[in-house]
Amino acid sequence: MAGNEKFDLRGINHLALVCRDMKKTVDFYSGVLGMPLTKTIELPNGAGQHFFFDIGKGNSLAFFWFPNAGDSQPGVTHAPDLVGRGDITSAHASMNHVAFDVPEERIEAYQRQLKAAGIDVTEVVNHDDSAFGASPEITESTFVRSIYFKDPDGILLEFAAWTRELDERDVNIAPVSVD
Repeated sequence: MAGNEKFDLRGINHLALVCRDMKKTVDFYSGVLGMPLTKTIELPNGAGQHFFFDIGKGNSLAFFWFPNAGDSQPGVTHAPDLVGRGDITSAHASMNHVAFDVPEERIEAYQRQLKAAGIDVTEVVNHDDSAFGASPEITESTFVRSIYFKDPDGILLEFAAWTRELDERDVNIAPVSVD
């Protein structure tokens, strides 16, 4: 695949989400998922908190906690269900899910580890180019293997493992326009 010729982008610096309870968020992301907490900020004038977690390769996942934030609304602010179990639609400009890159050979072990921690996690999804977009087994067109679960705020998370290098054959669908 061709690289970016306009900007020297090197990945995600951080993705900032909003949580309802910073302590539960820290307990989940550091305690269950093992992500080190790297920076904590108290926002001025009691406006809240902003915490950063190391997600590997110099990238961070950050959370804001705002004392006056509105309630989440499944199907609007985030996906209401897990992949393969129901509707995962969320509103335009929402954040649908966060996918963390993991080694392919560890996907089943990570699934067992999450289950052992009491996390509701999906079966392994073998995403491919079949009519259903996934197969129970790995096929020649499988490009990523995933498991899905949610954090304490209902944010849809994915552990994803690339199974092959993507190339020009993988970009073959015209984008939809509603205008």
